[in-house]
Amino acid sequence: MNTQPVIGISGCLTGSAVRFDGGHKRMGFVMDGLAQWVTFKPICPEMAMGLPVPRPALRLVQTTAGDIRMRFSHAPHDDVTEKMTKFTDDYLPRLGELAGFIVCAKSPSCGMERVRLYDEKGNRGRKEGVGVFTRALLEKYPWLPVEEDGRLHDPVLRENFVERVFALHELNTLRANGLSRHALLDFHSRYKLQLLAHHQPGYREIGPFVASLHEWQDLDAFFVVYREKLMTILKKPASRKNHTNVLMHIQGYFREQLNTRQRGELREVILGYREGQLPILAPLTLLKHYLAEYPDRYLQTQNYFAPYPENLGLRLMVN
Repeated sequence: MNTQPVIGISGCLTGSAVRFDGGHKRMGFVMDGLAQWVTFKPICPEMAMGLPVPRPALRLVQTTAGDIRMRFSHAPHDDVTEKMTKFTDDYLPRLGELAGFIVCAKSPSCGMERVRLYDEKGNRGRKEGVGVFTRALLEKYPWLPVEEDGRLHDPVLRENFVERVFALHELNTLRANGLSRHALLDFHSRYKLQLLAHHQPGYREIGPFVASLHEWQDLDAFFVVYREKLMTILKKPASRKNHTNVLMHIQGYFREQLNTRQRGELREVILGYREGQLPILAPLTLLKHYLAEYPDRYLQTQNYFAPYPENLGLRLMVN
């Protein structure tokens, strides 16, 4: 299995000139930052189903019957929906253990949301569509982290996507190496604080499910259910309130080791983060300093402290 997360990506976002007009939409963060930490698997669905570059523009058309079709804008009765569907039916099952997918916004093939719909007379409708390729991708892999380039300009959504990519990659690697009850329990234990930061009800719900692992004879069946539960929780962006609760929880592990001044300083830094005066990097840095000085076996295993490569600098951009 690839040692780096494998991310599918719309080919135009890598800088390849595959768009209908012969251009591209190269994304700097993807190619200049993320690329050194992941392996990209680029695809242009429109070219892959046999269309040339350049080519007439495509659009999504909502028929009077309510169906969504993919047609050429200059020839509204020239329908390529079946051709795209055949491509997705052939391509998607061969993707392997992807850890994520980045798609091109607004595209009738790849857009994840708010793709413009047209009626059969060519009139512009509401932005309520989903690209034909991406719709099939989301249906086949509901647990997969999928984002589009426009949304990844949001620091919170960008960090959340990358965090999910590395979590799923680790989970995929666990499966590839051979599932065992010990390995599954160990994985979940390492993600406890991370899950708590994302969604407390989800954290409380998944705990009893993991505790029932001994009742499952088929570990792969357990894995499939666990994967969807885990990725659903992580999809909810971690909130400042939840982060604060986790930081306070971690602080408790150093109650005996720290003196009054140190405990007060740590509390002030955490409260400064809670009030929006400090970035989350401030309390995390101080806690990691104390963890190095006063090692704790449980805390040292927690993925919460390093959910993705630190050099990506994502925690510098979010609170």
